[in-house]
Amino acid sequence: MTSPKSRLKVYEYSGCSTCKKALKFLDGRHTDYEKVPILETPPSEAELRVMLKLMGGEIRKLFNTSGQAYREMGLGAKLSSMDEKQALRLLASNGRLVKRPFAIRGQEEGAVGFKEADWKKLAR
Repeated sequence: MTSPKSRLKVYEYSGCSTCKKALKFLDGRHTDYEKVPILETPPSEAELRVMLKLMGGEIRKLFNTSGQAYREMGLGAKLSSMDEKQALRLLASNGRLVKRPFAIRGQEEGAVGFKEADWKKLAR
């Protein structure tokens, strides 16, 4: 049995085809998860910090680099000059900047974007 603390949390946007694909994948495997609307409730700085560690410390992997907000803010040029704290604060303040879907379980598991191999590990 999964404790509430280790329940999978999936930040998603209802208009995102990749998010729909990921949720369908989890549903097909009867995975228990909490769906969170990423635009209204972005991941917290603490969750982003955990995901950053899981992504090998590559902050760019957490950003929706193909998104309109990313381009409008000119983050392609600015990201390299930001420190980790500034970047995480920015992500936590604007769900449009976070790569989605964004799935996290506790401190030990997570995935950003949808790659079936990564999501197989989360589907249980």
